[in-house]
Amino acid sequence: MNNKGAGIIVGVGLVLVIVGLAAFTVNERDLAIKLRFGEVREANYTPGLHWKIPIIETVRKFPRRILKIDDAPQEVFTLDRQNMTVDFFVKWRIVDEVRFYTSTGGSQQVAADRLREIIKNSVVTEFGKRTTREAISVQRMELMRDMLALARPTAEGLGAELVDFRVKQVEFVARVRESVYEQMRAEREQLAAQTRAEGREAAALITSTADKDRTVILADADRQSQIIRGEGDAKAAEIYANAYNEDPEFYAFYRSINAYKNAIGRQGDVLVLDPNNEFFRYLNRSDGQQ
Repeated sequence: MNNKGAGIIVGVGLVLVIVGLAAFTVNERDLAIKLRFGEVREANYTPGLHWKIPIIETVRKFPRRILKIDDAPQEVFTLDRQNMTVDFFVKWRIVDEVRFYTSTGGSQQVAADRLREIIKNSVVTEFGKRTTREAISVQRMELMRDMLALARPTAEGLGAELVDFRVKQVEFVARVRESVYEQMRAEREQLAAQTRAEGREAAALITSTADKDRTVILADADRQSQIIRGEGDAKAAEIYANAYNEDPEFYAFYRSINAYKNAIGRQGDVLVLDPNNEFFRYLNRSDGQQ
């Protein structure tokens, strides 16, 4: 191989090396910044092939994906001075690569440590605003939302965004757990006793109302029956009077027959009367004479 051919090969090799040093790629999962002697020269790269000046300029890449921070449970005090431990995790991501680099030096560990402290302070602050009951009840979502709102401005100063915050578990510390559970049990028993008392009061009211209604209904029914009975007696008396006016002798006969039936119609009855008594008037006329 002559010198000319060797020179061409060396030249092509140098070009390839320079191109390799000058070219860099950014994929859709990364954020990238270009630095010149440690100062940010360009950012906001789109996915694809890009260029830099070899040796003078360097490229730093940061993950675009959501990152997670898990930490040891944090000890807090509630508004009613109950000691609790809060186990939580945080999801975050880098949204401003330039600010992230200038504030943390591009270190994810530094950013995670700062965010961890921000969240811990938020946890202590927000739990300190609430009672124990509020901290472990349905207000949990509100509490987490308030923590995010409190920590977000500081996270934005790091070029990061807090995507989510979740409380995994809230526990009383061992020295107060039993006393708190006993207090909650007593409160529930008191509430149950109050509910039972209210139930008994309602039952007594229903029973007394039913008894009153029953008395009123029976009284009305008795009054109505007396009215009907009186009307019936009046009607009967009217019928008897009309019958008497139509045929007094037949009426007297009919009344006497009923009297005989009621007086001597039962076995074992003994009736002592004068045979000529007016009571036997129709019996004495059994021969058919009037």
